[in-house]
Amino acid sequence: MSEIITNKLTGKTAAGNVTITSEGGSATMQLQNGLVKSYLVYDFTDDTTSDSSNISSVTDRATGSLYGTYTNNMSILRYATTCAVSPVDPGTMTTSNSNRYGIVSGDTTARFSANYYQVTTSNDPQDDEYTATLVVGDLA
Repeated sequence: MSEIITNKLTGKTAAGNVTITSEGGSATMQLQNGLVKSYLVYDFTDDTTSDSSNISSVTDRATGSLYGTYTNNMSILRYATTCAVSPVDPGTMTTSNSNRYGIVSGDTTARFSANYYQVTTSNDPQDDEYTATLVVGDLA
């Protein structure tokens, strides 16, 4: 088995164009398209970020609502987002405290908005201990 150790990969036809072959060898994809471009792990209970990438700031807007501002903007407004939410550390979550959901969307190319709720008849906004957001798309 060979090992390549490098600090930088540069595409042959274009600097940012690196193609990888699938495990089965029958498909290829652009490496940079498959990478997460931003993530944020945020705790509303004490307004802290425990981990992030490509996030320059977080604005706690209201109960269960925040803006995440990118260090490097997305290239277009329509990019993919997803999230997870828990009232406690996910390692201690049980069925009785898993009734949460979140909605994340690209607000602008410079930031996303996230809103987290408790599943009730009124779907109340909720400040929870563990929220995580992932963003996939093209950087500007």
